[in-house]
Amino acid sequence: MDRIISSLIDLRAFANSFLSNYEPLALVLAPLFALFTARILQSFFLLVHDNGLKPTILGFLITSIKMVPGVKGYIDAEKQKVVEKMQSGNKSKRDSWRSELPREGLGGTVIEKLKEEKSNDVVWQGKCSGTVYIGGSESEGHFSLINEACSMFAHTNPLHLDVFQTIAQCEAEVVAMTAALLGSKEKSSGGEICGNMTSGGTESILLAVKSSRDYMKAKKGIKRPEMIIPESGHSAYDKAAQYFNIKLRRVPVNKEFQADVKAIRQQINKNTVLIVGSAPGFPHGIIDPIEELGELAFSYGICFHVDLCLGGFVLPFAHKLGYPIPPFDFSVKGVTSISADVHKYGLAPKGTSVVLYRNHDIRKHQFVAVTEWSGGLYVSPTIAGSRPGGLIAGAWAALMALGLEGYLENTKAIMEVSKRIQKGIKEIPELFIIGRPDMTIVAFGSNDLDIFEVNDIMSSKGWHLNALQRPNSIHICITLQHAPVFEDFLQGFEGICTNCERKSWSNNWRPSSNIWCCWEDTR
Repeated sequence: MDRIISSLIDLRAFANSFLSNYEPLALVLAPLFALFTARILQSFFLLVHDNGLKPTILGFLITSIKMVPGVKGYIDAEKQKVVEKMQSGNKSKRDSWRSELPREGLGGTVIEKLKEEKSNDVVWQGKCSGTVYIGGSESEGHFSLINEACSMFAHTNPLHLDVFQTIAQCEAEVVAMTAALLGSKEKSSGGEICGNMTSGGTESILLAVKSSRDYMKAKKGIKRPEMIIPESGHSAYDKAAQYFNIKLRRVPVNKEFQADVKAIRQQINKNTVLIVGSAPGFPHGIIDPIEELGELAFSYGICFHVDLCLGGFVLPFAHKLGYPIPPFDFSVKGVTSISADVHKYGLAPKGTSVVLYRNHDIRKHQFVAVTEWSGGLYVSPTIAGSRPGGLIAGAWAALMALGLEGYLENTKAIMEVSKRIQKGIKEIPELFIIGRPDMTIVAFGSNDLDIFEVNDIMSSKGWHLNALQRPNSIHICITLQHAPVFEDFLQGFEGICTNCERKSWSNNWRPSSNIWCCWEDTR
């Protein structure tokens, strides 16, 4: 003991002697500076851990550039120009819009007024990427059937189950029929698939994210939830992250533009509640490796949502038709929830989607139940309280009217158009297809032309396509509307200059001749 005390005394004397060489102020500031430096390094490493080294460095460089005198002011000025342009454009359109009730009602003539206003809309028949999925004229055939079904139940509300029992039955049957398409009858699904109808894919995704968050909180006690999605995942997940206070981690896709399973695995930690895959992804129409992601989620005991908003009413039928469709539904171990839009390829009225869960234990976290309200017991399964029963009836009518054979026929038609459009684009030297599309979305870019200028040209010809980024490209989401006009679509690319010897392009389009030209005048 004496030896220890003697050593401590010697250490104290040495420390005092060593520190006596420094100013007292320096001795006070040194620990503070060390603490400050440590905090900076901690923040940097956390950013690298969350975002990756490259994005962190790029973000730092961009921030540094903005600190250069005049740069930030220039950027802000350019932003303001865009805002003012948008505002002025909206204002000019709104000048003729009504801002208050008419003194006297229009009565029955209001229908004529609506027809007059509708005549000013753009021509969308066969010209839009996605948007309208039902084929034919909107006043005939399947359109007419859906309109009548919606009209019959236009004043119903499934919130009142005891009153509108038919709508309650329709919703249950739409959910059950959709679940059957997506693996509920397979033994591997567990036999408990359940869900609800929603207003669209975004609400279906929001509910799945919210339910997964709360389920994982109950199961693992996770209070700082995080979810991981590929960068091709829909922006609805960003909305869900903001709404439900979940940290969102986006990871790059692989060379095939699919979710990178290895990259997702590296991001999983103790706070991860959910990973996401798409079948297919909206940008490029490519199916993520659902089986591998399911195995990953199952091994970590976390939730796995499959976004089938686009593919839910195509992939099951494409598989039956013999197309090489990889597993994507509840037959895959690890899948805990699925979103599928009926108002897309289900050919139901707009505002109808389905969210499904592997079991009731997960789904119960979707519900909000208020028991102490003075207005009585309030239980709501979805984000909306009151919901339009007419849309539910329309969805039920669509499924029942088409049946298995109808969907098989439709799927065969659009898959064939997809293949023919892909073939046509491949024959255009200046364009290339992004990845290998699995379904009815065909994305394409160019190494020779400004693809956004190509999009502008197609817009001038009446085609409404979707502009993409990372990489810069555009896509067309093929529907039944395109079946009779897909050759016109391909002909829209005619006139792109292909005979010049030089490969440097000015991206200069001459509206008078409807052609692209090289730097040298080819007239």
